[in-house]
Amino acid sequence: QVQLVESGGGLVQAGGSLRLSCALSGRTFTSYDMGWFRQAPGKEREFVAAINWSGSGTDYADSVKGRFTISRDNAKNTVYLQMNSLKPEDTAVYYCAAERAMFRETPRTAYDFWGQGTQVTVSS
Repeated sequence: QVQLVESGGGLVQAGGSLRLSCALSGRTFTSYDMGWFRQAPGKEREFVAAINWSGSGTDYADSVKGRFTISRDNAKNTVYLQMNSLKPEDTAVYYCAAERAMFRETPRTAYDFWGQGTQVTVSS
């Protein structure tokens, strides 16, 4: 069974940076595409970024392009989300997700496995 554990959330001032981490256990990490999603209070969960099984393909929501970077370390079974130039509207619970890879350049868009979430709060 896939288990995902996020870390790295917290409180930061607008313009600051945070790096989220998500460790996958229970299955072979390189068999999975990975994604980050977020959910703000009163809003639906939305896509943030995704990365394919090898790290060669990424995708981003328009709202975070140029500010956030997704990466993965397959030796550490970990995916990261580097968040720079944070804005108050980035405040949300951030969730890591995993889905079995199709071994394509483009990451998966639908995910079956989810972490418990980590809170990111950006103050103005």
